[in-house]
Amino acid sequence: MKKTDVLIIGSSAAGLVAAVTGKRYYRDKEITVITMQPSTLVPCGIPYIFGTVGTSEKDIMPAEKMFESTGVKVHHGEVKAIDRLAKTVTLMDGTLFGYEKLVLGTGSTPYKPTWLPGVDLENVFLVPKDRNYLDLMQSKLADCKKIITIGAGFIGVEISDELNKTGKQITLVEKLPHILGLAFDEDISIRAEELLRKRGVELLTGVGVKEIFGKSRVEGIVLEDGRRLEADAVVLSIGYLPNSGLAKEAGLEVNKKGFIKVDEYMRTEDPDIFAVGDCAEKRDFVTRKPSPVMLASTACAEARIAGMNLFKLSAIKTFSGTISIFATAIGDRGFGVAGLTEKIARGEGFDIVTGVFEGVDRHPGTLNDTQKQFVKLVVGRESGVILGGETSGGLSVGELTNTIGIIIQNRMSINSLLTAQIGTHPLLTASPAGYPLLKAAEDASSKILNGLSK
Repeated sequence: MKKTDVLIIGSSAAGLVAAVTGKRYYRDKEITVITMQPSTLVPCGIPYIFGTVGTSEKDIMPAEKMFESTGVKVHHGEVKAIDRLAKTVTLMDGTLFGYEKLVLGTGSTPYKPTWLPGVDLENVFLVPKDRNYLDLMQSKLADCKKIITIGAGFIGVEISDELNKTGKQITLVEKLPHILGLAFDEDISIRAEELLRKRGVELLTGVGVKEIFGKSRVEGIVLEDGRRLEADAVVLSIGYLPNSGLAKEAGLEVNKKGFIKVDEYMRTEDPDIFAVGDCAEKRDFVTRKPSPVMLASTACAEARIAGMNLFKLSAIKTFSGTISIFATAIGDRGFGVAGLTEKIARGEGFDIVTGVFEGVDRHPGTLNDTQKQFVKLVVGRESGVILGGETSGGLSVGELTNTIGIIIQNRMSINSLLTAQIGTHPLLTASPAGYPLLKAAEDASSKILNGLSK
């Protein structure tokens, strides 16, 4: 039997960060990562394999180098079972590992709608974090002209836009009224829809798929309203499920959605077993309700918490909930959201106002690379605390979205934001007199002062 102080299952974002963080805080401990993959993909970069990046070879995380440079050991193999009593892990090839602490970073798997007729036809694809699968998928899509993507979340939108760049005829089908409808309010989703249509992607929203048809190979789909669309390939992008099978078989508790239950230190009910990333349970930072969010950024935050608390708990190093910070880009336009949207906040019963402003991200606005920048803030009426924010603009909105996330995590109020000091430069930021984030805060503040409802 092989022994190690810390055994980590999974080498993607969560496993990688947990290992490196653990080694940084506990240098005398031996840390071993078990991974099935010879190379680890950048999960958020997968859609870009099909267009901008061009190949999976250019979407690889430097995991192996980071493990080597920090002294983390790597073992390639697939885990078969966990024995909590003996504190051992058995691999498919019979290898046995003993551990003192165990971290589960087993990730997630694309949801396959087995109830949908035709889902097993040739050229019906999922979008897993599996390089071999994706390479084969890419080679088959190269010979396809008409491709239908089902599901307009972030992966569905991004992969549709990327395939569109290669000259394919792309149709994106979404059952919700708007694309990205689970992440953004309507006013942001509509902007993204307009941009995608201009770029050549056909959008069909507010309608679901009844059937995928074909003999042995996909020939098209039937919509719920009876329309038939021809296709050479179908890409299914309708969500992911947590890989919690090993945990359940080991007797660890999972919630109704299949996520492994954890505390604020990312410990399972077994104090020597942690779970991080897509497989681990999350709670919304504001509502405190269970959240199905699966983000690499969230996974890394959880992994740092687990790595810091492996052998010694710290009251100030805890994970207090996911803020759900999403961002994407369509061409040279970025879209971001952090925290609660207006729709979700009102649905939860929060008494809120919204602050909105649209300006430009450089000054003066005559500069060549200037883009319009839209900011929307969701603010608690009584407290003035900022609960969420959405952005649209140039590619700089990615960092702006992160800034809003930090504002939410620190429970800043509108007054705190309005009195914050910022640095500006004509080539880098908006004007200090017309800074969209602060102007949106001013709008929300005025509504609170004047007792307005929205």
